[in-house]
Amino acid sequence: MPDFTESLSRYIPKDAAPIISQWIIDTGCRFKVSRSRSSKLGDYRAPFQGKTHQISVNHDLNPYSFLITTVHEFAHLKTYTQHQHRVKPHGTEWKKNFQDLMQPFLKLNVLPNDVTVALVKYMDNPAASSCTDLNLFRVLKKYDSESAAKSNLVTVESLDLDSVFSFKNGRVFQKKEKLRKRYKCVELATGRIYLFHPIAEVVPA
Repeated sequence: MPDFTESLSRYIPKDAAPIISQWIIDTGCRFKVSRSRSSKLGDYRAPFQGKTHQISVNHDLNPYSFLITTVHEFAHLKTYTQHQHRVKPHGTEWKKNFQDLMQPFLKLNVLPNDVTVALVKYMDNPAASSCTDLNLFRVLKKYDSESAAKSNLVTVESLDLDSVFSFKNGRVFQKKEKLRKRYKCVELATGRIYLFHPIAEVVPA
């Protein structure tokens, strides 16, 4: 029988690896470590045309972000197994499954204390992505690798008003006022208005 513990230990806390390995075996899912994707940290795909469940997680996440994202996607798998497409992707059923699946890792204390505190608060009402919880995101960000920490990326919220920045696709914007939860930004080439999440990572001009 395959064991993915050693491979997983490269990406998540060592004590968490046997549990995730067993989940992969039990569900028969195809687990992929993916290239970096700016639009998402992980992904779940339901069985289709004879293919099994598939989960992918970005390779460049720090160990705690990788683990939380993995649990997030396995909660999708569990929810699909129970309900197929009859419930909302991040509805009550998914939230309960995410909370339940996180419990073994909280009991094992595989996360730093500050991550655990932020995660427990987030789990009161988990959202579509851990990135949407500003407190949890900021705490997790502290554990990114030195190379990531030394990169020239900054968050939109850290820029001064009217600062100019470029996005990962090379388009250039100017930061304007905050509208509720997102910042209004003007694309300089077109004059069009776009809304940016406060923790979207950009390159300051």
